[in-house]
Amino acid sequence: MTAVLVTGAGGDIGSAIAEVLAQRGHRLVLADHPDAAARLDELLSRKSRNLSGGQRQRVAMGRAIVREPQAFLMDEPLSNLDAKLRVQTRSEIARIQRDLAVTTMYVTHDQTEAMTMGDRVAVIRKGLLQQVDGPQILYDHPVNVFVAGFIGSPAMNMLTAAASGPLRIGGVDIGVPDDLGGERATVGFRPETVVIGDGGQVAGRIRIVEDLGSEAFVHLVIDHEGEERRIVAKVEAPFGGSPGDNVRVGLRGSVHLFDAAEVRRKTVTV
Repeated sequence: MTAVLVTGAGGDIGSAIAEVLAQRGHRLVLADHPDAAARLDELLSRKSRNLSGGQRQRVAMGRAIVREPQAFLMDEPLSNLDAKLRVQTRSEIARIQRDLAVTTMYVTHDQTEAMTMGDRVAVIRKGLLQQVDGPQILYDHPVNVFVAGFIGSPAMNMLTAAASGPLRIGGVDIGVPDDLGGERATVGFRPETVVIGDGGQVAGRIRIVEDLGSEAFVHLVIDHEGEERRIVAKVEAPFGGSPGDNVRVGLRGSVHLFDAAEVRRKTVTV
């Protein structure tokens, strides 16, 4: 074990952390966590006023950890970090939380952070709790339109639905006879449920293709209930279509039915 001697005329970051550790009979040791050391040791001799916003956030988390609290409350701790450091720090926080086994409440507007770091995720809208569940349950079984649209990127496709009769998308019956007793108002389906190919029954046109290398997001326009409506398909790469191409579109997977109060009433598989 290597102990790091922190010097400085008081008020520097290292002294502050070392003081907390000393009160608990510990020394400041970086070798036990080489990844953290690589990101923090260069900051230890600085004063807080000389740190950037992102550096201050990282140091604040370090100072909280060494106090050995019974619980952590983190409010947007990664908001000032660049994209690469955000991913690194996100995985580091998850590892630390697992190693320390300390209850952690993590507040964020970033659904990726919530879904990848949370054992249970609480979705709040205007101060009202909408749903508390594990990440996969939130994704597969959202309780209402808000949760369905908030969780997932790209967001769930939402289309208006006739209150009664067979469910039609783009004028085509997709084989869902349930109309929720005449209370059906909205139909939702994930981008990965949209299938582009000759077997599709719905006519569509490609607007934009976002090629991400490993996958592609295809933005489409369909004629639904007499209006042009936009939907997104998530497909495997490489994708051969181009903007302006006419294509056939179908659905394969889960379709969610919401009532007029925007509550999910049923999920069916097509």
